[in-house]
Amino acid sequence: MRVFKDLNQLPGFKNAVITIGTFDGVHKGHLQLIQRINTLAREAGGESIIITFHPHPRLVINPQDDSLRLLSTIDEKTALLEKFGVDNVVIVPFSRTFSEQEAREYISDFLVRHFTPAYIVIGYDHRFGKDRAGSIELLQELAPEFGYRVEEIPREELEHITISSTKIRNALIEGDVPLANELLGHRYTISGLVVKGLQNGRKLGYPTANIHIDEPYKLVPRKGVYAVRVKHNNRWHGGMLNIGYNPTFDGKVQTIEVNILDFGAEIYGEFLTIEFIQYIRDELKFTTIEDLIKAIDNDKVVITQILEETEKQNPI
Repeated sequence: MRVFKDLNQLPGFKNAVITIGTFDGVHKGHLQLIQRINTLAREAGGESIIITFHPHPRLVINPQDDSLRLLSTIDEKTALLEKFGVDNVVIVPFSRTFSEQEAREYISDFLVRHFTPAYIVIGYDHRFGKDRAGSIELLQELAPEFGYRVEEIPREELEHITISSTKIRNALIEGDVPLANELLGHRYTISGLVVKGLQNGRKLGYPTANIHIDEPYKLVPRKGVYAVRVKHNNRWHGGMLNIGYNPTFDGKVQTIEVNILDFGAEIYGEFLTIEFIQYIRDELKFTTIEDLIKAIDNDKVVITQILEETEKQNPI
Protein backbone atom coordinates (compact mmCIF):
# COMPACT_ATOMS: atom_id res chain seq x y z
CA MET A 1 0.00 0.00 0.00
CA ARG A 2 1.20 3.47 -0.85
CA VAL A 3 0.62 6.43 1.46
CA PHE A 4 0.67 10.03 0.20
CA LYS A 5 0.61 13.19 2.31
CA ASP A 6 1.20 15.86 -0.35
CA LEU A 7 -1.34 16.50 -3.10
CA ASN A 8 1.42 17.93 -5.27
CA GLN A 9 3.34 14.66 -5.16
CA LEU A 10 0.57 12.30 -6.28
CA PRO A 11 1.27 9.93 -9.17
CA GLY A 12 -1.05 9.41 -12.10
CA PHE A 13 -3.54 6.87 -10.76
CA LYS A 14 -4.93 4.22 -13.10
CA ASN A 15 -8.73 3.85 -13.15
CA ALA A 16 -8.95 5.18 -9.62
CA VAL A 17 -11.79 4.00 -7.41
CA ILE A 18 -12.02 6.53 -4.61
CA THR A 19 -13.94 6.99 -1.42
CA ILE A 20 -13.66 9.74 1.15
CA GLY A 21 -14.03 9.62 4.92
CA THR A 22 -12.45 9.66 8.35
CA PHE A 23 -12.36 5.84 8.75
CA ASP A 24 -11.73 6.30 12.46
CA GLY A 25 -10.78 2.97 14.02
CA VAL A 26 -11.02 1.13 10.68
CA HIS A 27 -13.51 -1.26 12.29
CA LYS A 28 -15.79 -4.04 11.05
CA GLY A 29 -18.40 -1.50 9.99
CA HIS A 30 -15.96 -0.13 7.41
CA LEU A 31 -15.13 -3.55 5.96
CA GLN A 32 -17.97 -3.78 3.44
CA LEU A 33 -17.16 -0.35 2.01
CA ILE A 34 -13.44 -1.11 1.73
CA GLN A 35 -14.14 -4.46 0.10
CA ARG A 36 -16.42 -2.70 -2.39
CA ILE A 37 -13.79 -0.20 -3.59
CA ASN A 38 -11.22 -3.00 -3.81
CA THR A 39 -13.63 -5.10 -5.89
CA LEU A 40 -14.49 -2.19 -8.21
CA ALA A 41 -10.79 -1.44 -8.64
CA ARG A 42 -10.05 -5.04 -9.64
CA GLU A 43 -12.98 -5.08 -12.08
CA ALA A 44 -11.80 -1.80 -13.64
CA GLY A 45 -8.16 -2.87 -13.74
CA GLY A 46 -7.38 0.06 -11.50
CA GLU A 47 -6.48 1.14 -7.97
CA SER A 48 -8.50 1.61 -4.79
CA ILE A 49 -7.89 4.91 -3.00
CA ILE A 50 -9.07 6.05 0.40
CA ILE A 51 -8.97 9.81 0.85
CA THR A 52 -8.87 10.91 4.46
CA PHE A 53 -7.98 14.13 6.26
CA HIS A 54 -5.57 15.30 8.92
CA PRO A 55 -6.22 16.96 11.25
CA HIS A 56 -9.77 15.76 11.70
CA PRO A 57 -12.12 18.26 9.99
CA ARG A 58 -14.07 18.86 13.21
CA LEU A 59 -10.95 20.26 14.84
CA VAL A 60 -10.61 22.83 12.07
CA ILE A 61 -14.27 23.74 11.58
CA ASN A 62 -15.15 23.80 15.29
CA PRO A 63 -11.87 24.39 17.16
CA GLN A 64 -13.73 25.32 20.34
CA ASP A 65 -15.24 21.81 20.53
CA ASP A 66 -12.84 19.58 22.46
CA SER A 67 -15.22 16.62 22.80
CA LEU A 68 -13.77 14.66 19.86
CA ARG A 69 -12.16 11.34 20.81
CA LEU A 70 -10.43 9.32 18.11
CA LEU A 71 -10.21 5.54 17.96
CA SER A 72 -7.07 5.74 15.82
CA THR A 73 -4.26 8.16 15.18
CA ILE A 74 -3.39 8.85 11.56
CA ASP A 75 -0.49 6.36 11.70
CA GLU A 76 -2.66 3.67 13.31
CA LYS A 77 -5.32 4.27 10.68
CA THR A 78 -2.96 3.83 7.74
CA ALA A 79 -1.50 0.65 9.26
CA LEU A 80 -5.00 -0.81 9.64
CA LEU A 81 -6.03 0.15 6.11
CA GLU A 82 -3.02 -1.69 4.77
CA LYS A 83 -4.27 -4.87 6.45
CA PHE A 84 -7.58 -4.43 4.60
CA GLY A 85 -5.79 -4.51 1.24
CA VAL A 86 -6.32 -0.90 0.13
CA ASP A 87 -3.96 0.11 -2.70
CA ASN A 88 -3.49 3.77 -1.75
CA VAL A 89 -4.23 6.11 1.14
CA VAL A 90 -4.08 9.86 0.54
CA ILE A 91 -3.93 11.98 3.68
CA VAL A 92 -5.12 15.46 2.77
CA PRO A 93 -3.92 18.34 5.01
CA PHE A 94 -7.24 19.77 6.12
CA SER A 95 -7.48 23.53 6.58
CA ARG A 96 -10.15 26.20 6.69
CA THR A 97 -9.09 27.28 3.20
CA PHE A 98 -9.64 23.76 1.91
CA SER A 99 -13.05 23.62 3.60
CA GLU A 100 -14.14 26.85 1.89
CA GLN A 101 -13.81 25.57 -1.68
CA GLU A 102 -17.04 25.88 -3.62
CA ALA A 103 -18.64 22.47 -4.12
CA ARG A 104 -18.06 22.40 -7.89
CA GLU A 105 -14.45 23.49 -7.36
CA TYR A 106 -14.02 20.65 -4.85
CA ILE A 107 -15.09 18.19 -7.54
CA SER A 108 -13.16 19.66 -10.46
CA ASP A 109 -10.01 20.99 -8.78
CA PHE A 110 -9.63 18.44 -6.02
CA LEU A 111 -11.22 15.12 -6.92
CA VAL A 112 -10.92 15.18 -10.72
CA ARG A 113 -7.64 17.07 -11.01
CA HIS A 114 -5.74 14.93 -8.50
CA PHE A 115 -7.36 11.52 -8.93
CA THR A 116 -9.13 11.36 -12.33
CA PRO A 117 -11.52 8.87 -10.78
CA ALA A 118 -13.25 6.09 -12.66
CA TYR A 119 -15.58 5.63 -9.68
CA ILE A 120 -16.48 7.80 -6.71
CA VAL A 121 -18.04 5.72 -3.94
CA ILE A 122 -19.84 8.00 -1.51
CA GLY A 123 -22.61 8.05 1.07
CA TYR A 124 -26.08 9.43 0.39
CA ASP A 125 -25.56 12.07 3.12
CA HIS A 126 -21.96 13.04 2.33
CA ARG A 127 -21.59 16.82 2.21
CA PHE A 128 -18.61 18.80 0.96
CA GLY A 129 -17.47 22.24 -0.10
CA LYS A 130 -18.26 25.67 1.30
CA ASP A 131 -21.23 25.67 3.66
CA ARG A 132 -21.51 21.91 2.98
CA ALA A 133 -23.35 22.74 -0.23
CA GLY A 134 -22.02 19.74 -2.17
CA SER A 135 -23.92 16.46 -2.22
CA ILE A 136 -24.14 13.14 -4.02
CA GLU A 137 -26.70 14.74 -6.35
CA LEU A 138 -24.10 17.27 -7.53
CA LEU A 139 -21.55 14.51 -8.05
CA GLN A 140 -24.08 12.62 -10.16
CA GLU A 141 -24.98 15.74 -12.11
CA LEU A 142 -21.34 16.40 -13.04
CA ALA A 143 -20.44 12.76 -13.71
CA PRO A 144 -20.97 12.93 -17.53
CA GLU A 145 -18.84 16.06 -17.78
CA PHE A 146 -15.89 14.62 -15.87
CA GLY A 147 -16.19 10.98 -16.90
CA TYR A 148 -16.59 9.21 -13.59
CA ARG A 149 -19.31 6.98 -12.19
CA VAL A 150 -20.91 7.45 -8.79
CA GLU A 151 -21.82 4.57 -6.52
CA GLU A 152 -23.89 5.30 -3.44
CA ILE A 153 -23.17 3.69 -0.09
CA PRO A 154 -26.52 2.49 1.28
CA ARG A 155 -28.02 4.31 4.24
CA GLU A 156 -28.07 1.12 6.31
CA GLU A 157 -24.34 0.60 5.79
CA LEU A 158 -23.50 4.16 6.84
CA GLU A 159 -25.70 3.91 9.91
CA HIS A 160 -23.98 0.64 10.80
CA ILE A 161 -20.58 2.38 10.63
CA THR A 162 -21.78 5.24 12.85
CA ILE A 163 -23.47 2.94 15.37
CA SER A 164 -20.39 0.70 15.52
CA SER A 165 -18.09 3.67 16.17
CA THR A 166 -20.33 4.90 19.00
CA LYS A 167 -20.57 1.43 20.54
CA ILE A 168 -16.79 1.02 20.41
CA ARG A 169 -16.17 4.36 22.11
CA ASN A 170 -18.76 3.61 24.80
CA ALA A 171 -17.35 0.14 25.40
CA LEU A 172 -13.83 1.52 25.92
CA ILE A 173 -15.10 4.26 28.22
CA GLU A 174 -16.88 1.58 30.26
CA GLY A 175 -13.91 -0.82 30.24
CA ASP A 176 -15.64 -3.47 28.09
CA VAL A 177 -12.53 -4.33 26.08
CA PRO A 178 -13.81 -7.65 24.62
CA LEU A 179 -16.86 -5.90 23.14
CA ALA A 180 -14.74 -3.07 21.72
CA ASN A 181 -12.30 -5.54 20.18
CA GLU A 182 -15.12 -7.62 18.72
CA LEU A 183 -16.68 -4.57 17.05
CA LEU A 184 -13.30 -3.35 15.82
CA GLY A 185 -12.28 -6.71 14.40
CA HIS A 186 -8.85 -6.13 15.97
CA ARG A 187 -7.52 -5.21 19.38
CA TYR A 188 -7.74 -1.59 20.46
CA THR A 189 -4.30 -0.01 20.59
CA ILE A 190 -2.52 3.03 21.90
CA SER A 191 0.99 4.02 20.90
CA GLY A 192 3.53 6.44 22.23
CA LEU A 193 6.99 7.25 23.46
CA VAL A 194 8.30 6.10 26.83
CA VAL A 195 8.94 9.15 29.02
CA LYS A 196 10.26 9.57 32.56
CA GLY A 197 7.64 9.39 35.28
CA LEU A 198 7.81 9.53 39.07
CA GLN A 199 9.33 6.01 39.13
CA ASN A 200 6.93 4.84 41.84
CA GLY A 201 6.63 1.47 40.13
CA ARG A 202 10.35 0.87 40.46
CA LYS A 203 10.07 1.41 44.23
CA LEU A 204 7.29 -1.20 44.36
CA GLY A 205 9.27 -3.82 42.46
CA TYR A 206 7.21 -3.30 39.31
CA PRO A 207 9.04 -0.80 37.09
CA THR A 208 6.76 0.78 34.52
CA ALA A 209 7.14 2.48 31.18
CA ASN A 210 5.25 5.80 31.21
CA ILE A 211 3.59 6.28 27.82
CA HIS A 212 3.14 9.68 26.20
CA ILE A 213 0.51 9.73 23.43
CA ASP A 214 1.27 12.46 20.92
CA GLU A 215 -2.34 12.68 19.67
CA PRO A 216 -4.29 14.66 22.32
CA TYR A 217 -7.66 13.51 20.95
CA LYS A 218 -6.89 9.79 21.07
CA LEU A 219 -9.47 7.99 23.19
CA VAL A 220 -7.93 6.69 26.42
CA PRO A 221 -10.03 3.85 27.93
CA ARG A 222 -11.54 3.87 31.40
CA LYS A 223 -9.05 4.33 34.21
CA GLY A 224 -7.95 1.13 35.89
CA VAL A 225 -5.76 -1.93 35.46
CA TYR A 226 -5.62 -3.90 32.20
CA ALA A 227 -4.11 -7.04 30.76
CA VAL A 228 -2.28 -5.93 27.61
CA ARG A 229 0.25 -6.94 25.00
CA VAL A 230 3.18 -4.61 24.39
CA LYS A 231 5.09 -4.31 21.12
CA HIS A 232 8.71 -3.18 21.42
CA ASN A 233 11.17 -3.45 18.53
CA ASN A 234 8.70 -5.67 16.63
CA ARG A 235 8.51 -8.17 19.50
CA TRP A 236 5.40 -8.74 21.61
CA HIS A 237 5.42 -9.06 25.40
CA GLY A 238 2.73 -9.47 28.03
CA GLY A 239 2.06 -6.51 30.26
CA MET A 240 0.09 -4.98 33.14
CA LEU A 241 -1.15 -1.50 32.35
CA ASN A 242 -2.56 1.15 34.66
CA ILE A 243 -4.47 4.23 33.55
CA GLY A 244 -5.11 6.74 36.28
CA TYR A 245 -3.84 9.17 38.86
CA ASN A 246 -1.81 6.97 41.23
CA PRO A 247 -4.11 7.85 44.16
CA THR A 248 -2.02 5.96 46.71
CA PHE A 249 0.74 8.48 45.94
CA ASP A 250 -1.74 11.37 45.64
CA GLY A 251 -1.03 11.81 41.96
CA LYS A 252 -2.48 14.87 40.24
CA VAL A 253 -2.03 14.01 36.56
CA GLN A 254 -3.43 11.04 34.66
CA THR A 255 -0.73 8.67 33.46
CA ILE A 256 -0.58 5.56 31.30
CA GLU A 257 1.98 3.16 32.73
CA VAL A 258 2.79 -0.39 31.71
CA ASN A 259 4.83 -3.02 33.49
CA ILE A 260 6.23 -5.29 30.78
CA LEU A 261 6.37 -8.80 32.16
CA ASP A 262 9.79 -10.51 32.24
CA PHE A 263 11.48 -7.46 30.74
CA GLY A 264 14.30 -5.43 32.23
CA ALA A 265 15.66 -3.15 29.51
CA GLU A 266 15.80 0.66 29.82
CA ILE A 267 13.61 2.01 27.02
CA TYR A 268 13.24 5.74 27.69
CA GLY A 269 12.60 7.58 24.43
CA GLU A 270 11.57 4.42 22.60
CA PHE A 271 8.23 3.73 20.95
CA LEU A 272 5.69 1.21 22.24
CA THR A 273 2.40 -0.08 20.87
CA ILE A 274 -0.05 -1.50 23.40
CA GLU A 275 -2.95 -3.82 22.63
CA PHE A 276 -5.77 -4.00 25.16
CA ILE A 277 -6.88 -7.51 26.13
CA GLN A 278 -9.04 -7.17 29.24
CA TYR A 279 -10.00 -4.74 31.97
CA ILE A 280 -9.12 -6.11 35.44
CA ARG A 281 -10.21 -3.59 38.07
CA ASP A 282 -10.62 0.07 38.85
CA GLU A 283 -7.73 2.12 40.16
CA LEU A 284 -7.88 2.15 43.97
CA LYS A 285 -6.32 4.19 46.75
CA PHE A 286 -4.63 1.89 49.28
CA THR A 287 -3.98 2.72 52.91
CA THR A 288 -0.43 1.39 52.82
CA ILE A 289 2.22 0.70 50.21
CA GLU A 290 2.21 -2.94 51.34
CA ASP A 291 -1.48 -3.23 50.45
CA LEU A 292 -0.77 -1.74 47.03
CA ILE A 293 2.02 -4.25 46.41
CA LYS A 294 -0.26 -7.14 47.41
CA ALA A 295 -2.90 -5.90 44.96
CA ILE A 296 -0.33 -5.68 42.15
CA ASP A 297 0.95 -9.17 43.01
CA ASN A 298 -2.61 -10.43 42.62
CA ASP A 299 -3.07 -8.47 39.39
CA LYS A 300 0.01 -10.17 37.97
CA VAL A 301 -1.39 -13.63 38.71
CA VAL A 302 -4.73 -12.78 37.12
CA ILE A 303 -3.19 -11.04 34.10
CA THR A 304 -0.64 -13.79 33.47
CA GLN A 305 -3.46 -16.33 33.36
CA ILE A 306 -5.50 -14.16 30.96
CA LEU A 307 -2.51 -13.68 28.67
CA GLU A 308 -1.76 -17.40 28.66
CA GLU A 309 -5.37 -18.17 27.74
CA THR A 310 -5.29 -15.50 25.05
CA GLU A 311 -2.20 -17.07 23.49
CA LYS A 312 -4.04 -20.39 23.20
CA GLN A 313 -6.90 -18.79 21.27
CA ASN A 314 -6.80 -17.67 17.70
CA PRO A 315 -5.77 -13.99 17.52
CA ILE A 316 -8.39 -11.48 16.43
